[in-house]
Amino acid sequence: MKISRIIVFFQYYYVWCSLILMFLIASLSLSPLSELPSVPGSDKAHHFVAYAALAFPLSIARPRLWLWGLLGFFGFSGAIELIQPYVNRYGEWADLFANGLGLLMGAVAAHVILHLNKKQLPLD
Repeated sequence: MKISRIIVFFQYYYVWCSLILMFLIASLSLSPLSELPSVPGSDKAHHFVAYAALAFPLSIARPRLWLWGLLGFFGFSGAIELIQPYVNRYGEWADLFANGLGLLMGAVAAHVILHLNKKQLPLD
């Protein structure tokens, strides 16, 4: 599979990918829990990965809009952290920091792939 196929996929479906990821993140972040589920990895790593995945489709499909997209996604992240105390969850500054780092890493990964595509290198 060439890098250009990945780029074309996200150019067509980046809005749907972003909406689905936002729905999943909001659902998982705002579901009331009596205790956190036992899953491998740390809570902050989960935040980082989820928001990196959220930033990636927009950043690869519309590289000129990446900064505005990340600001919007960061606002979405902050809104979730503010709402969490009202649904029996805990909003944390560390979560917001992990979310922001994840957004940046997702955008960086997208820009690396775009750069590799300019060189016409196959991904696999």
